Order: sequence, then structure tokens, then C-alpha cells
Amino acid sequence: MAFKTTYSMSGFVATDPTLTRTEEGSARVYFRAGQEHYIRNLDGSFTQEPTTFDDVVLFRKTAEKAAAQFKKGDRFIAEGYRHQYPSTTPDGERVQREEFIARRIGHDLAYTTYTVDRTPRIQQGPSNQIETELRPADVAQLVGMVA
Repeated sequence: MAFKTTYSMSGFVATDPTLTRTEEGSARVYFRAGQEHYIRNLDGSFTQEPTTFDDVVLFRKTAEKAAAQFKKGDRFIAEGYRHQYPSTTPDGERVQREEFIARRIGHDLAYTTYTVDRTPRIQQGPSNQIETELRPADVAQLVGMVA
């Protein structure tokens, strides 16, 4: 079986993430992401190149979680795809724009200190569309019901 491959992106959150709703009512988060670039010199040292910036968009449950967890300056790693679309500049010129649609996102372990919560979740429906997070008290109650 072949490996599933997809686009990935790492960088830092350059603007505060903005949570809005689509016309259908789904959550949507938008932020600008920065990526620093370095070149290695012959002597082994590094020279920083100009930082580039891109639009990042997330939808649905991932967007809701990202809005609660990410702040300007956070380092992240994301998986998703590039989306190109036509746009009009303020002076009326038609241009092609691009954004990164993140299907999955997390803080970058190399830069972020965090704790992991392994509290079990109940997952219902196909593709984990409905997730209910359980508190320790809920887990204890469920265990008591089964015993």
C-alpha cells in the first residue's frame, strides 16, 4: 500500500486568528502565517532570508479548536492543501490568490511547551464528525454504569 502524502506547512501565527461563520453556519478561522527562511553558508553558519507570509484557513471543528488554542506568535505544523482563487485588488485588477487550507494543525513540539490530555472521548458517526469530550467525572460515571 502506498503512503498517503499531502501538503504540509510549518511556521508562526503572524496575526490573531479570527473565528467567523460560513454562509452554511460552519466555523471558519483565518490567520496570516509567517515562515522564516535560512540559507547555510559554506562555513556552516546561517544567513536569514526574508520572511514570507501566507493566508491559512481552517473549517468546522478544527477551526473551533484552533480559535481556542492558537494565539499570535505560536509556532505550528499543519497538514492540508493549497487553494487558488481569483480575486480583485483595490485598484480593480484581477489576480490569482492562494491560501493554505489546513485540515489538521498542532503546536510545533520544537518550540512549544505543553501538556497532553489523554482523557477518552466518545466518537459518533462517520469520520468523527461528532465528538464529545468527557471530563474525568463523566468517565467515572460511565465506568460505574458498566460495572
